[in-house]
Amino acid sequence: MTMMLSTRGMTRYFAGLRAVHDVDFDLPEGQIRALIGPNGAGKTTFVSMLCGRIPPSEGTISFGGQDISRLPAHRRINLGMAYTFQITSVFAKLSVAENVALAARRKVHGADAVARAVQGALDKVGLGDRPEQNAGDLSYGHQRLLEIAMGLVQEPRLLILDEPTQGLADSEIDAFKTLIRDLSKSATILLIEHNMSVVMETADFVTVLNFGEILAEGTPQEIHADAAVQAAYLGTG
Repeated sequence: MTMMLSTRGMTRYFAGLRAVHDVDFDLPEGQIRALIGPNGAGKTTFVSMLCGRIPPSEGTISFGGQDISRLPAHRRINLGMAYTFQITSVFAKLSVAENVALAARRKVHGADAVARAVQGALDKVGLGDRPEQNAGDLSYGHQRLLEIAMGLVQEPRLLILDEPTQGLADSEIDAFKTLIRDLSKSATILLIEHNMSVVMETADFVTVLNFGEILAEGTPQEIHADAAVQAAYLGTG
């Protein structure tokens, strides 16, 4: 089994407080992995270290077999890592298509090729009929979909999605589940998600963080049945 992403002993302190502690994490190539846990569990800190937004205090990260622990975020993107954040990061005054085109130019060259890649990414996320709309005029949920299109157009090997269904209507969440399964044919996916129906219906495997440490790992069914997870996260313990 080829590992797309691995961490060993990954730890992060903030002013002496331990946000993430000694996490060993392995994500195989081609998998849809969900990362779940209660608020304050360390999920965003963990993902920020994977993406290169903040450095680990201790430990290592490897991506595609290469140690990236000290690489800046843009170098990780160049290696094939794409991510979206809990807070949308679109350019509000640019059109939907212009936002995606900016991301496309990292990977695609030539105006016609960029235009085709942009339209293809927008079609995939369900925004293909809105290329000229200002990104700032989109609903919050549709801005999240635009972010995913901006990630997709870079043809990533690993796509990290942080709370992607926040702000989506139920019908849009159903479409998102289909989208994730489609995307997994060409990319490994790490999904940080609170919506348990999305986790249960799309993830191959689930990692549960609690107090900055891995509490449990397993299939969605195993995680759902785990008493420690129920007590910590699902509120049924």
